[in-house]
Amino acid sequence: MRALRTVIVICVILLAGLSIAGAQTWTPLTNQPTFSASTAFILTDGRVMVQDTGTQDWWALTPDANGSYQNGTWSKLASLPAGYAPLYYASAVLPSGRLAILGGEYNFGSPVWTTLGAIYNPKANTWRKLTHPSSWSYVGDAQSVVLGNGTMMVANCCTTEEALLNAATLTWTATGAGKADVNDEEGWTLLPGGKVLTVDANNGSTNSEIYDPATGSWSSAGSTIVQLTDPGSHELGPAVLRPDGTVLYTGATGHNAVFNSVTSTWSAAPDFPKVGLQQLDIADGPAALLPNGNVLCMTSPGVFKSGVHFFEWNGTNFTEVAKTPNSPSNTSFYGRMLVLPTGQILLTDGSTDVELYASPGSPNPAWAPTITRVLATLTHGLTFALKGTQLNGFSQGAAYGDDAQSASNYPLVRITNLATGHVFYARTHTHSSMGVATGSLIVTTHFDVPAGIELGASHLEVVANGIASKPVNVVII
Repeated sequence: MRALRTVIVICVILLAGLSIAGAQTWTPLTNQPTFSASTAFILTDGRVMVQDTGTQDWWALTPDANGSYQNGTWSKLASLPAGYAPLYYASAVLPSGRLAILGGEYNFGSPVWTTLGAIYNPKANTWRKLTHPSSWSYVGDAQSVVLGNGTMMVANCCTTEEALLNAATLTWTATGAGKADVNDEEGWTLLPGGKVLTVDANNGSTNSEIYDPATGSWSSAGSTIVQLTDPGSHELGPAVLRPDGTVLYTGATGHNAVFNSVTSTWSAAPDFPKVGLQQLDIADGPAALLPNGNVLCMTSPGVFKSGVHFFEWNGTNFTEVAKTPNSPSNTSFYGRMLVLPTGQILLTDGSTDVELYASPGSPNPAWAPTITRVLATLTHGLTFALKGTQLNGFSQGAAYGDDAQSASNYPLVRITNLATGHVFYARTHTHSSMGVATGSLIVTTHFDVPAGIELGASHLEVVANGIASKPVNVVII
């Protein structure tokens, strides 16, 4: 399986730039990248940070003056530290606004399950090395999650070990007692209340598990009813929490299941359909929560076979939606999804074609963040506090599993000048919570008003996972 995926990775890079004609509702970027765009993150200043597939190079997509990512422009960022060029790794945007990555199934294209890591400071445009837990021999294609208290938890890909990162000291503390099987190929989903859900991929069962940060231990969350893990490759699909508290857990077998986080029970979901005699599934691949509450899924037949089909899950049924130009030659694991502040889904596939997806419908107003306190007069170049509810949204946003994590459950502050209509993002940091679906809890973030922002009367919004709060009136001086 590992050798097969190596060959496929090489093929997708060679296919970069090919265009396949056909009707589509996806929208390509006006300014496409000149590199093979892979894993992407939304930085807290509104920029999208994207890795050139399997290299040390990173780029930023900056929206235009009107806030359009479709018409955004690319700029080169700092490269990773010497000796580190990972593919398939643990990753998270921390409450400080820094990006932490650790491990890699491949390093410079070689399958080594590396323990190397790095942390990026977007203010300084610099990387520094991030050491791994001292007792670990591997990190590899590990899963990670930022817990509600802002602590990043990372897995050892090849054992039952997990560890917590102290972001201030960049040191690690062991956690995760009682894990039923090794972490390889599993994903983690943050639940309301702060616990973490996973499905076992390595013991041939339908068992699921819950991690409790209060005890630092795992316990069984019951049977998924249907088999989600492919028995040969141990692959799984992504899992996405929806605003109603249910988690769609997709399978590499074509089967799917739903976990109800309110009742802690599982039920079978409909299978993905067949295309001819081929069963569609997600054996590694992306999914993302749309602002309307549906989940966008990227499927393909079998394990790592080409021919992508996209579906939306509405809580009851899967409905097929439009394909991208590269769909016929892609397989699900090529894809990476990211929820943008506009509510669009950004899709990369290791090529030079980056596509945006927008679904009809609108979010339930009850899902929106609310601003309860912010100063009415804001001085450019200074830092301010903002308080409100649901600033982290109802979900992590996008999911993949063990190979890529692009969660966006943190507040972004968007300021629109009323005279010009120009849009500015104020870098947010030091969030008091990274939980999801926090309800009426008042949480705090801090934001830096850009030094070069346009002055005067403006609207200020908080955006979480593509859903904006009601704007408040502010004056920038």
